[in-house]
Amino acid sequence: MNAKTLSAENRTKTILSVVLSIICVIYVLPVLAVVINSFKLNTYVKTNTFDLPTGEMWAGTSNFVKGMTFGNYPFLKSVWYSVVITIASTALILLFTSMAAWYIARVNSKFCKAVYFLCVFSMVVPFQMVMFTLSKTADKLHLNTPWTIPIVYLGFGAGLAIFMFVGFVKSIPLEIEEAASIDGCGPIRTYFSVVFPMLRPTMISVGILEIMWVWNDYLLPVLVLDINKYRTLPIHIQYLKGSYGTVDLGATMALILLSIIPVIVFYLSCQKYIIKGVAAGAVKG
Repeated sequence: MNAKTLSAENRTKTILSVVLSIICVIYVLPVLAVVINSFKLNTYVKTNTFDLPTGEMWAGTSNFVKGMTFGNYPFLKSVWYSVVITIASTALILLFTSMAAWYIARVNSKFCKAVYFLCVFSMVVPFQMVMFTLSKTADKLHLNTPWTIPIVYLGFGAGLAIFMFVGFVKSIPLEIEEAASIDGCGPIRTYFSVVFPMLRPTMISVGILEIMWVWNDYLLPVLVLDINKYRTLPIHIQYLKGSYGTVDLGATMALILLSIIPVIVFYLSCQKYIIKGVAAGAVKG
């Protein structure tokens, strides 16, 4: 490799680094704006949006207190519903989609192929196409509570999860399961004793993606749940309105910051598993 080739590669890497850095800054700016304005008095949020909250603009923790005590719906109750829905939905998705993916990958039939392609196709169907029908169906089937809405999330999260799990299961040698069968393991025991532990990389990556989606989701809960009884954290933030529809932007930014901190910390601590899980699931897609 001559000097000209090395020089061209270095220039390409430099340009790529600059472009990606600019894109990173663009993505970080909204988060930075939320952090800055969460400590700023409401009157300065619109007029001095990107100024640091110093001097008379500084609100301290008053925005956080105001946001958590605003209205007659308890803030901690909204947090509780968000936690319950997120954990239950993710658990259902991981359990049922991994079992379905194992069956699809091991049973080579037209029915399994059709189910697989339907699951993949569901990933490209916009939610807006089915949201009104879904809301009516959820009401009829009594899936409009925090304890039953995870079933709805299972349906919407199955597409991506099955796609990733099928790819990973195909990379597992079939001889391992055949050895378990010879030792007397039935299908259920083979799955939980042999297959399930081997799915850990993809389990973690799918779980992280589903947690981030369900925790931040606003549209599905607001369509399905009775928001007078059950409010998740995004819905609670939406209702930070005073008289005549006025919104306290400082308190809103404070609650948005509180809602995104757990997800950001969780994602940063587990992002390496996402890469491993996606790479593992792409071995034999």
